[in-house]
Amino acid sequence: MLSNRQKLVLKAIVEEYVKTNEPVGSRTLSKRVELSFSPATLRNDMADLEDLGYLEKTHSSSGRVPSELGYRLYVQEIMNEQKEEIAFPMIDDIFRKRNLSKEEAINESMSLVSDLTNYASIVLGQTAFNSRIKKLQFLSLQERFAIILLVTDLGHVESKKIIVPEGISVKEIEKVVKVLDEILHDTLVADIHKTLKSDTLSEELLDFLSYREDLVNACVNAFYDMVQDRYHVNGQSNILLQPEFQNIEKVKELLDVIENKEILKVVKRDADGITIRIGQENEIKALQNCTVITVPYESATGERGAISVLGPTRMEYSKIIPLLEYIAANIKKII
Repeated sequence: MLSNRQKLVLKAIVEEYVKTNEPVGSRTLSKRVELSFSPATLRNDMADLEDLGYLEKTHSSSGRVPSELGYRLYVQEIMNEQKEEIAFPMIDDIFRKRNLSKEEAINESMSLVSDLTNYASIVLGQTAFNSRIKKLQFLSLQERFAIILLVTDLGHVESKKIIVPEGISVKEIEKVVKVLDEILHDTLVADIHKTLKSDTLSEELLDFLSYREDLVNACVNAFYDMVQDRYHVNGQSNILLQPEFQNIEKVKELLDVIENKEILKVVKRDADGITIRIGQENEIKALQNCTVITVPYESATGERGAISVLGPTRMEYSKIIPLLEYIAANIKKII
């Protein structure tokens, strides 16, 4: 167990390194008001913290940098001791705008987070997979364009614009969607395939679905696309501004993880409370020199989602964590 003085030293080193990206030495520490100890005492504490695995020594300097274990202790223990109420007027201004929808307010606030921190931010919205289908409708537009509408029991109206393939008539698609509307009424979106293969369907309906299997599958795939996780990313290019990400290959791998939605393995909506994954705690290789901080949210109407920030392990934890928690608390108030 660390002494209070060692915790103060570790806290100071984390904060200095976050600010400067330079290894921290005892001379730098001795200039901090809260560390009124002799340089020799500070050097001894730094050596002890290194032996315990909380600090690492770089080859190019006599100073130390925090290890992943050091960051973890800083987040879990030291920050909890220093926790206090913080207000963010700029976030308040966004949520006071009456002309913004809930989704727009969330996305705008997370875009502001990216601008303020120079990290990437992620919004994972409500999925409709566990909602029930109340209405399916096909709307023909000009030329060969059309829209499929899906209304759920939660009141969500999902839509997908499609191009009607050559050789298939609009009337045929209308007929398929009308039949699916009857069969799938009150069905969980996740159970669509099971319902369409149910032995409770009449032989006539099974023949109809079988004869038009390709068209039915295309419609079902469209339904699934419509209810996928709403996923919004801000500030991917900010990654390039961080000194830790100057290796082009590493940056490419990281951007691929975001583009391919692989990062959703780390950013999860069903987490209980804040989740902080530091370095090797991330299961995705490209994220193992990063920190991902995720805060789940729930709106006043019960919709669940998550907001997240992705950046280097040398992250401003004391700034990011209360900011995300503040945004989540504001989302809770939206009706």
